[in-house]
Amino acid sequence: MRTASISRNTAETQISVTVNLDGTGQYDNQTGVGFFDHMLDQLARHSLIDMEIRAKGDLHIDDHHTVEDTGIALGQALAQALGDKTGIRRYGACLLPMDDALVRAALDLSARPFLVWNVELPTPKIGSFDTELVREFFQALSTHGGITLHVDQIHGFNSHHIAEAAFKAVARALREAVETDPRKADAIPSTKGAL
Repeated sequence: MRTASISRNTAETQISVTVNLDGTGQYDNQTGVGFFDHMLDQLARHSLIDMEIRAKGDLHIDDHHTVEDTGIALGQALAQALGDKTGIRRYGACLLPMDDALVRAALDLSARPFLVWNVELPTPKIGSFDTELVREFFQALSTHGGITLHVDQIHGFNSHHIAEAAFKAVARALREAVETDPRKADAIPSTKGAL
């Protein structure tokens, strides 16, 4: 089983993350930030990566540290669960429609973190959630997961739909990338011999 558990404790947040790459998309995510929990649930469900996340953060200030640090811990957990990446497909992509929104995500589990973010959320808030934190989460996830990640908004005018389409598109791309390649299950998918 490709699993990992990570704990991250700072003066701002206390976070624990457990993942199973070979799961069925089960989730139990509790961060104290309702919209964010909803997005993490989508990430688990559509990637088929089982996730349990617990976060306690300085929400009396704002949601920033909780969201960013959850991205850091989740990225670290994914990297740990992938190990040396033997047998994975490595690449994944998804073009995901959600009502008015259409978002494309493409990623490479390359160990070379880079985020390209072409998404414009038209409102500053979704409920009480700061929309700029969507990018902060994916920046932390890609940096600490060693993921080259491109997310492009093609259509959309509803912030909730755009954000949710982004999470679901990344989830589907992750699902593809972490899967075992039946044609090369014993090899690292790189001519270098390492990722």
